[in-house]
Amino acid sequence: KRILENKSEAAVLTETLEKEKSVYDDVTKKLTEMDNIYQEHQRQQEHLDREMDNLRREHRDTQQRYHMEHSRLESLRNLTERYDGFGQSIKRVMEQKKQYPGIIGVVADIIRVQKEYELAIETALGGSIQNIVTDSEETAKRLIEHLKKINTAVLLFCLVTSVGKNQSRSQSRGFKGTGVLGLASSLVQADKEYEGLIRYLLGRVVVADTIDHAIAIARKYHYSLRIVTLEGELLNAGGSMTGGAFKNTSNLLGRRREIEELETACNGYLKQTDSIQQELSLQEATAAENEGNF
Repeated sequence: KRILENKSEAAVLTETLEKEKSVYDDVTKKLTEMDNIYQEHQRQQEHLDREMDNLRREHRDTQQRYHMEHSRLESLRNLTERYDGFGQSIKRVMEQKKQYPGIIGVVADIIRVQKEYELAIETALGGSIQNIVTDSEETAKRLIEHLKKINTAVLLFCLVTSVGKNQSRSQSRGFKGTGVLGLASSLVQADKEYEGLIRYLLGRVVVADTIDHAIAIARKYHYSLRIVTLEGELLNAGGSMTGGAFKNTSNLLGRRREIEELETACNGYLKQTDSIQQELSLQEATAAENEGNF
């Protein structure tokens, strides 16, 4: 009887043991699955942390580049507004710009030049680059009277309404030869209303790539042309040359181009910073959600 009872109890215990083993296996499987999920969660979190660190670093770098470029931009704007590098007479007149609406600006303000031609065009213009451009003879007359009153040297004025008016386009005929890049007037951009002025100032100057080619061109046309090279050497009609240490290096034309480039760069950095910040905010939200769901 005891043997039978023990056998019966053993059978019950064996059945219970099998059930508990099944439960144990299920729990072990769930623990393994949870551990895998945890490990994947950790990998995702570490990836998000790396991504956020990269974004924060990129954000800082972009902001730093923006501040550097913006500082340079403000400096150039200040130089331009003060007409730094121009004669004192020019500065005095430009200070009166608000009182004389007819003042358009100086020649350097109204033309745009590609970087590779800046030195050549500035050399070709010479002192004319600082000439004040007015809308009419009347405005020029009033400015000259003002200069007389303050005992300042009278300046040369380029009048949009008269200068270059009678200069025909036929004067801008092409000149051929190895190294000829074109007439200086064809290598600058300006509003249509200033085309006559540009032809007057630059319509008789040939731009060559090198001094050797410039000399060959001058010989070909019997030294009747004014030729300027990309390096700023100037060959005058008659054969005299200017160059070397006497080259014009003020780069007044380059300021406007650099300001435009810096403005574009700063706007780009601002957009990039906003984009990075939005992406960073999204990543931070994803990281917080990922952390809260575990």
